[in-house]
Amino acid sequence: MRNAPDLRVYLVTDAEQCESMGRSVRETVEAAVEGGATCVQLRAKTSDGGPFLDEVCEVANAVGDQVPVIVNDRVDVFLAARALGVPVAGVHVGQSDLPAKVVREMIGEVAFLGLSVGTDEEARIAASEGVADHVGLSVLRTTATKTNTPDVLGYDGCERLARLAVMPSVAIGGVGIDDMAPLKARGVNGGAVVSAICCAEDPKQAARDLLNAWSSAPDAGRQEATGVSDR
Repeated sequence: MRNAPDLRVYLVTDAEQCESMGRSVRETVEAAVEGGATCVQLRAKTSDGGPFLDEVCEVANAVGDQVPVIVNDRVDVFLAARALGVPVAGVHVGQSDLPAKVVREMIGEVAFLGLSVGTDEEARIAASEGVADHVGLSVLRTTATKTNTPDVLGYDGCERLARLAVMPSVAIGGVGIDDMAPLKARGVNGGAVVSAICCAEDPKQAARDLLNAWSSAPDAGRQEATGVSDR
């Protein structure tokens, strides 16, 4: 199995949400990493590569030596950042982006590669191809940032897809602090959060609380002890 990033508290940025709280993406990420975010995925605000490259370089230069910084979708931006000597760690792609096999060829064997899966078949294909090192289970529930998605998975669906993919997994889609224990109990390796940190009054404390919620929860196989049922 390939090495994967620490997925426990996986921050996925949303520039508009950060700006609505009076912070830049970099300021939000720096605070979250200080609080305990274990991985960061940067999403482009627009389709323009130049401004996104600037943001990736700014954020990765600030925190890339502390946590993995993953670039969403834009393999070109990842490669450009690498060419500039910026410490970006990998790429995350969805089912409608470049094929994972092609992306792996482009980014090399060392970089992290995450792949979104939302159905049993997608999870099985991810497992059989063996080019991704972790999967994003999409979606736990529908949100404002995750609307064009397959059926909502819920906790049980996340557990099923995580087992089928046979690699580390992180759930996304409305994930908050109350979801950390149920996800961990079902064998998922972390929660990908957007608004739980980007819209928090104190992103540092929000990240700390999320990490504490994960760390204090029982491991997989002890689901009954959590007293939490599927939603």
